Amino acid sequence: MIKRYRDRTNRENIQLGALTAFSAGMVNVVSVIIFFAFTSNVTGHYAILAEEISKGNWYEVLVVGGWILLFFLGNFTSNLAVINLNKSNAYLAHSLPIILEILCLLAVGTYIQFYYRETLFETELMVSLMLFAMGLQNGLTATVSNAAVKTTHLTGLTTDLGILASMFTKKEYRERPELRDKMRLLLSIMVSYVTGGVCAGLIYLRVEYNVFYIVCLFLLVVIGYDFYRIEVANFLSKKQPYYRKTLKNQAA
Repeated sequence: MIKRYRDRTNRENIQLGALTAFSAGMVNVVSVIIFFAFTSNVTGHYAILAEEISKGNWYEVLVVGGWILLFFLGNFTSNLAVINLNKSNAYLAHSLPIILEILCLLAVGTYIQFYYRETLFETELMVSLMLFAMGLQNGLTATVSNAAVKTTHLTGLTTDLGILASMFTKKEYRERPELRDKMRLLLSIMVSYVTGGVCAGLIYLRVEYNVFYIVCLFLLVVIGYDFYRIEVANFLSKKQPYYRKTLKNQAA
């Protein structure tokens, strides 16, 4: 799912997009509930940055600018891992960003549960870690899918859906399989993101800060699925000569 293939199928992109969008939706809603800040995208933060610059609030400018930089660094780190580790260990190259994301979210969840005193500095620090984590995820999904999957924000996705919907008013576009595949991919990401957000809100009402651990569980499913598939493939490839020999003997 997260391993980079030369020719990825739409099904693999849907699997990747649905699971990671679900976790991104959960993270964003939880951050809004706890910190009153969006952490899965930086569009609003750019607007806040411009506003604070115009007002001359330089501390706020530094904080919001730092948040944007951390989201950028998350994307940078993901792609850096892929392009440098892909030849030596492809699975590690693509799972490392998600492992780092899990560590960031675990740190936030643990700190909030045991140490959080709701100070402004603590809130800014927690938001920083979550933005870095979302940058890691967004960078990885975009890299491994050749920019086909971006799951931490829906602005461009909603634009693409609007364009596709207008194209589908004409039969010639509705009959093109690549456009239908793209529509299915975008819809799966949108539905998963919203579903993740709704689930996060409902779960938070019952388990509060433990919701961060549930998000990490979903991310473990992403990297665990690929590990399982790779190990099974390796096992079968090693056993294949044995099976061929057995079948040949039986035929004789």
